[in-house]
Amino acid sequence: MDHDVRPYEPTTDADALWALKREFELGLGGETGGEEKAEVYAAKLTADYEASYLEWVDRCVAEEPEAVTVAAVEEELVGYAFVLPSSLAHVWDAAVLNELYLEPAHRGSGVADDLMDAVLETAREQELPLDRIVLDVDRENDRAQAFYERHGFSHWGEMVARPLE
Repeated sequence: MDHDVRPYEPTTDADALWALKREFELGLGGETGGEEKAEVYAAKLTADYEASYLEWVDRCVAEEPEAVTVAAVEEELVGYAFVLPSSLAHVWDAAVLNELYLEPAHRGSGVADDLMDAVLETAREQELPLDRIVLDVDRENDRAQAFYERHGFSHWGEMVARPLE
């Protein structure tokens, strides 16, 4: 299946990016944590969250045009990857792969590999305290774990979290 991997264009891609982001969030909630986590993730996907997310994407892309890469099949967006701009590298002292998502129908087609190639190219061009790229992947997401391992990622510490209440 022919596909195109290219930089995100805020003026033409925003609606499609949001639709993919929504699928990404609903998948995180529903596939990696049961009903309670699914409800929490679904509840945050409000119009205000959408506006805030797209505004943040625009700021990141204005700072670093290659921060968001999209994948299209027949000009329809089917996936994206989001590398935080290098100004945010101090979050982990490394390049940060914030999100990589591909619609399920296109998984296993090579599109995700091309997105990862774009991610690594973007990261290599950044000024970083440490020469590495990091990401947060759910321990229960076996498919994602296998994908990242195939691309040379390995465990480097462990993230813990707690509610702010």
